[in-house]
Amino acid sequence: MPVFACFLWLAGALLLFVFATRRIRRKHTMVERNLVNVLLLGGGFMLIFTSFQTLGNIEQTIIDSIKKDLPSFTGDGYTSLAIIYAALSLSNWVTPSVLSAIGPRLAMTIGAITYCLFMASFFVPHVVLLYGCSVVLGAGAALIWTGQGMYLSQCSTGETISRNSGIFWAMLQMSMFFGNLLVFFTFQGKTHIDETTRSVVFAVLIAVAIVGLVCLTCLRRPTSNGDAPVDLSRDVRPREAFLSAIRLFRTPRMILLSITFVYTGLSLSFFSGVYGSAIGFTNAIGTSAKQYVGLNGVFIGVGEVLGGVAFGLLGTRTTTRWGRDPIVITGGVLHLVAYFLVYLNLPNSAPFGNTDALAYIQPPSALVAMGCSFLLGLGDACFNTQCYSMLGGVFKSQPAEAFSIFKFTQSVAAAASFVYSSYCGLHVQLLILVILGIIGTVTFCLVEFAVKRERPTLERDYEK
Repeated sequence: MPVFACFLWLAGALLLFVFATRRIRRKHTMVERNLVNVLLLGGGFMLIFTSFQTLGNIEQTIIDSIKKDLPSFTGDGYTSLAIIYAALSLSNWVTPSVLSAIGPRLAMTIGAITYCLFMASFFVPHVVLLYGCSVVLGAGAALIWTGQGMYLSQCSTGETISRNSGIFWAMLQMSMFFGNLLVFFTFQGKTHIDETTRSVVFAVLIAVAIVGLVCLTCLRRPTSNGDAPVDLSRDVRPREAFLSAIRLFRTPRMILLSITFVYTGLSLSFFSGVYGSAIGFTNAIGTSAKQYVGLNGVFIGVGEVLGGVAFGLLGTRTTTRWGRDPIVITGGVLHLVAYFLVYLNLPNSAPFGNTDALAYIQPPSALVAMGCSFLLGLGDACFNTQCYSMLGGVFKSQPAEAFSIFKFTQSVAAAASFVYSSYCGLHVQLLILVILGIIGTVTFCLVEFAVKRERPTLERDYEK
């Protein structure tokens, strides 16, 4: 019951925030309205992904329990997630055209509805329904994420994009706390997740997602440096928007950045779907192994939020003085350390199901596992906040196209990861992550170095 009270308080606080920000707009014209928009955007995403990220983290564990209660059910969590990201990757080529027609706010609202439908499908466990809703969610995810990138870019300037990206990322990753705390307490002492427990978790997650949907419907038009709305009409037809995305994708900078985006997709699928399940399936951790699936998400969230807050408060200063590359290099090092510790701590067969196998640390350490979760979250914040800053700053004239390419490459990688996760052991997955992590860090730095070289030239041209 304390967990339910926490969720009710959270939902009430967000609703009060919505009405408070509307009153601020009316009474205080000097308030930076675009910052209010960013806060409201982050709040809506925090609630929606409180639900979805929690469900993604426990989906394979939940489905494993459903199969024991309902042997006729043959669905697979990794396959569902692979379908979601495959549909998301394909849909991203259409979303610039859709956004040119309906705008980012309506696109995000439609996308949020698909998340609610997907979570509701777990009340009726059926393979066709699970995979069908996975396809629908993939298309909706393309709308909500491309719309988010476009809207965040419209709410930002070159000076505020790093700050706004950090604020949004920190609020988004707070979603890792609430849902996973619910899982931690409701799964306490359970080796099998019964139908009643599953229904409670699904009901709470759907309710929270609906409140997030309401928040997104309250978003207002971004404003320019005064109180006048930003001109959002680019006079781009859907066909032209699609061709523009193709042309941008073929540029040298975007090709290099796409390698970084691929790595972020691989790491996302690993820590959001594979790593938590691997902890829960490692019997040597003890009877609390299933609980640690939820606690793993909490520690990932701590790292994500710490990184988002740090780069949100210091983003403009660090980007101006040192650039984005030191932060990305830091994220790469943190991930390499985490992968090495995971290799030492968890057995190779952990992603496939309950196992009594052991790794090099015997018995496996829950403390080390949670420390790796923190490092994975903090490193992910390093990569993603700087990717957002790069896309929103360098490609500000083509935000929908840039963010569509980002989500496309990231989603293709995530889908591929969930496919090979069903066949490759933990060691092979870690090797892939190490190789792509190093390459992705290098390619991002190459683009950032080129951007740095252009800044003095642009400043001299401006002075002339």
